[in-house]
Amino acid sequence: MPDRRSYDDPCGVARALDAVGERWALLVVRELLLGPKRYTDLARGLTGSSPTVLSQRLRDLEAAGIVTRSVAGPPVGGRVYALTPRGRELEDVLVALGRWGSRTVQTSTGDLTTDAFVLALRTVADPGRLAGWSARVELLVEDPGTPDRVTLTVAGGRLAAVRGADGRPDAVLAGPPAVLRPVAFGRRPLDDALAAGDLRVEGDADVVRRLLGVLVPPVPA
Repeated sequence: MPDRRSYDDPCGVARALDAVGERWALLVVRELLLGPKRYTDLARGLTGSSPTVLSQRLRDLEAAGIVTRSVAGPPVGGRVYALTPRGRELEDVLVALGRWGSRTVQTSTGDLTTDAFVLALRTVADPGRLAGWSARVELLVEDPGTPDRVTLTVAGGRLAAVRGADGRPDAVLAGPPAVLRPVAFGRRPLDDALAAGDLRVEGDADVVRRLLGVLVPPVPA
């Protein structure tokens, strides 16, 4: 007898949804794309999910071979969750899904987590504008509650991201999320934010400008 949550359908799409189709499952994957996290960090990023549901999704994803659980050493300490190689294969799926979803009219009043913000950058990055150059920009998200550091890399016509410092960046862009978001999505000029002291750039500011230039706001469906 098939599991009551299974579609019991041999189609690859149905089998994929058996693994990640439950509510919150793909958002857990989203929160792990940049690197491992503790349970408390996941819960902080997924505030709409109850502890019971989040714990169950983690167990489901672990059983499906998408998430792995381990004990981290100092300075992090405690139990952490990370994507397995099979889980990482969902990265392009989430970028494509985010690109499709970004054309839907936004009704949520919530804020983007750093992980969701970085995924959004990747969904609106124009592959044509990414081609033919390479760069590395470190993004310092100065959120008082959860400050974060992400390295954005342009290479091979793709925009990739990883949490933390990754090599020597061409530039560092720093500021609070309330300013970074409108600048990234074209709602406020970078130079205006820099002149006002709301954002800071260390290194090659032209690299930051070029990176922002590849971000094309979606056209509503």
